[in-house]
Amino acid sequence: MTALVDGTGHPATTPPENAGSGRGRWRRGRLVAATAVLLALVMAAHRAVPNVTGNPGSLLETFLPWLGLSVPVLAVLAAVRRSATAAVAVLLPAVVWCSLFGGTLLDKRAPGRGDLTVVSHNVNDHNPDPLRTARQLAASRPELLALEELSDKTAPVYERALAGTYPYHFVRGTVGLWSTHPLRDAAPVDIMPWTRALRATLDTPKGPVAVYVAHLASVRVLPSTGFATRGRNEAALKLADAVRAEKLPRVVVVGDFNGTSDDRALRPVTSGLRSAQDAAGDGFGFSWPASFPLARIDQILVKGVAPVSAWTLPRTGSDHLPVAAALRL
Repeated sequence: MTALVDGTGHPATTPPENAGSGRGRWRRGRLVAATAVLLALVMAAHRAVPNVTGNPGSLLETFLPWLGLSVPVLAVLAAVRRSATAAVAVLLPAVVWCSLFGGTLLDKRAPGRGDLTVVSHNVNDHNPDPLRTARQLAASRPELLALEELSDKTAPVYERALAGTYPYHFVRGTVGLWSTHPLRDAAPVDIMPWTRALRATLDTPKGPVAVYVAHLASVRVLPSTGFATRGRNEAALKLADAVRAEKLPRVVVVGDFNGTSDDRALRPVTSGLRSAQDAAGDGFGFSWPASFPLARIDQILVKGVAPVSAWTLPRTGSDHLPVAAALRL
């Protein structure tokens, strides 16, 4: 082996190849580490993000679960940088995400159909085949079926197609209820200038249940206004008032809320009710858009009723997936 010498002929003192590599692993990847810490803070303190102009708080909460996809990306970057600092920092958002949503990934469904199976579906007023959609929904055999976004053209199609299975039904405006059990006292709920909500009493073998079906106002994400939710939020407040005034102890509220149960703006409605999906579902139960579901904006909420299981049904001709729940009365 040839020894290295310096210009004076003495052996050169060169540092080992890996000298300082331990310190280097902690110094590298600071940007990745900072990003991971920021991500953890945003997820942990998401309710502190204000709903100022553009409603960033509500927008964040609508898609909050998807921030978890950043964790494996940051982990890969930490590995590429061979950064111990970044690797440790990535654990923070991973722990926060699991604390927020880890329980959601568990299958909380119990066996059996319960006493009442409910299906709710925004059928889309531009549905190219409402007859097929009606048959698909009837084939899932719920005792109570709630439909939103009916139109003057499509409502009669659903009424004819479902008449043989559901002897009781009411349609008011763009929403309707179909049931194998008697329905009575159906009346519109004033949440918008036109009828997009309905309340009825469902007479089950175990007693009456108040049923609400609602389609809250649509939201838009626009460069000029951000997450525009004013109409939806106002409709949610009116629906919450109606539900709070309900005299029956057992209540089922279903429909297209155009928002998730995590959205703070919908808390007036969701705070007094239980989400069947959260209590007895398997996974997130995303329902929109049907082609690649990103959020659960279709809800089945209950009070005085125990969810047994909750799930989504296969895609129909709508841009939403139907949502279902088995309830114990």
